[in-house]
Amino acid sequence: MIFYTDEHEWVEIEGFGGTAGITKFAARQLGDITYVDFPSVGDYFAEGEMICEIESVKSVSEFYAPISGKITEVNRELEDIPELVNESPEEDGWIVKIKADNPEEAGGLMNEEEYREYLSSIE
Repeated sequence: MIFYTDEHEWVEIEGFGGTAGITKFAARQLGDITYVDFPSVGDYFAEGEMICEIESVKSVSEFYAPISGKITEVNRELEDIPELVNESPEEDGWIVKIKADNPEEAGGLMNEEEYREYLSSIE
């Protein structure tokens, strides 16, 4: 199941792990992505803590941990093709995989319907 934050990150929870990235809305707001400053595999981040920065032609944006856990993988494909974040932010443009401390923590995030309602309230 996919969950969303009010900072426009998403996380797909699978067992005790999750794949995370930015939403389509965030990718549109940033414009053309030029670089992702990855964390190191093995780094630990608490929910809401900044994981890395995403650079675009418009600005630099922070990417926050949607859940607490240890980074198990980063999407190295983005080193050569950062525009994948723009083209497919919720699929091929994922940023990190996280081994969750507590997968139930995602219960405090928005589901897809709640996120759509949130977007309509801010657009």
